[in-house]
Amino acid sequence: MSNVLLPELAENVNSAVITYWHFEVGDDVKEGDDLVEMATDKATFNVPAAYSGKLTKKFFNEGDTVKVGETLASIE
Repeated sequence: MSNVLLPELAENVNSAVITYWHFEVGDDVKEGDDLVEMATDKATFNVPAAYSGKLTKKFFNEGDTVKVGETLASIE
């Protein structure tokens, strides 16, 4: 199992809000697929799947705020 983390963002930006999940738990994802859309007060961006496999868990829901370095999802 591998975890997908919220990566470092722009300087002085420590968190982002989940605006949309592109996949549901149980879906197969490929490395590089847009996994989740995130937004800060300055930008909207997608976090890609870091690995290929099955999305086994989402740790946050749409509308939740996630801090840099926190686990967004697990892929097995």
